[in-house]
Amino acid sequence: MGRIVDQHLSRSRDRDQGSTFKESAAQPRLIPSTAPDLVMGNSGWLTATVRREPGLARRFFDRFEPVHAVTYFAPEARAALDGLGYQGYWMGYFAARSAPLGIAPPEVVTAIFYNFAPERVAKALPAAWQIAGPEAALRARQDSAVAALRRYGLGADENVGAAAELAGRAARQAPLDGRPLFAANLALPWPDNPLAALWHAATLLREQRGDAHVAVLTAAGVSGRESNVLHAAAGRVARDYIARTRDYDEAAWHHHEQRLAERGLLNDDGSLTAAGRDLKDRIESRTDTLALSALDVLSDDEVETLFQALTPITRAVVAGGDVSAVTPMNLRRDELQDGSAHLVGS
Repeated sequence: MGRIVDQHLSRSRDRDQGSTFKESAAQPRLIPSTAPDLVMGNSGWLTATVRREPGLARRFFDRFEPVHAVTYFAPEARAALDGLGYQGYWMGYFAARSAPLGIAPPEVVTAIFYNFAPERVAKALPAAWQIAGPEAALRARQDSAVAALRRYGLGADENVGAAAELAGRAARQAPLDGRPLFAANLALPWPDNPLAALWHAATLLREQRGDAHVAVLTAAGVSGRESNVLHAAAGRVARDYIARTRDYDEAAWHHHEQRLAERGLLNDDGSLTAAGRDLKDRIESRTDTLALSALDVLSDDEVETLFQALTPITRAVVAGGDVSAVTPMNLRRDELQDGSAHLVGS
């Protein structure tokens, strides 16, 4: 597998003759720290790894999240979980996503998943485990994800091999502190199949980022149920969509709007105030800053190689049509024709 990455690195350097990508694959330039030092500035958290801007982490998310998300949207996933006997989409969702935690109480899953109604979680768990246990759910979600990726025309080719190796290295070395769902997934056996390894790495990276996002929201004093309302007010997702998929009736939605308005974050019409817009921007920026640390183990050449290998894979997933353009993740597709990480060496 390392030979595949070396070939990609060589091609990246050939593409960028005269550019700032000058490190050799054999002797990658070290990142200043294994995790970015975070310092509170006047406008939010700053990273000591200044040559890698937090926006890089968001562009990385736009590429790996669709690979992971087939487990929520592909028909193979629904069929596999229904085949275990789970009753309805949401029982399968909570069983499969929480399976790395083992048989965790619904209160624990509600806390970790953060923005779901406790009643919704309690309808699925622990009842799901009386039907099929966590090990069966884990097998079903991975096997069905791989089946979907194969249907999109992906296989054990050079791009998949390089992306799986580099994303896997990033995921295995990403900061673990305070990230329970990431830690639970990290404890699972690493798949041998390249497509399965790529999906597993994407899953680790998204849960590592997601756990950090929950920490940022919690530190900002935004509850899980309030976070959905704030997300919609910022125009990141349609209100009707998030209210339906996260179980709000009009009274519940209005209650959380009122709580945010009392803090000066929403106007009477539900739109963001200036303070609300600033808070939302800082939440997203801090999430990106924390997620950026997952790439610290990779040299600039390796990050460029990862982007060049992963971007066409993401395009294939998007072209498959299962992952909707409208999701709570607010994925961006407008730059997927550009495979470069656009790093600037110092």
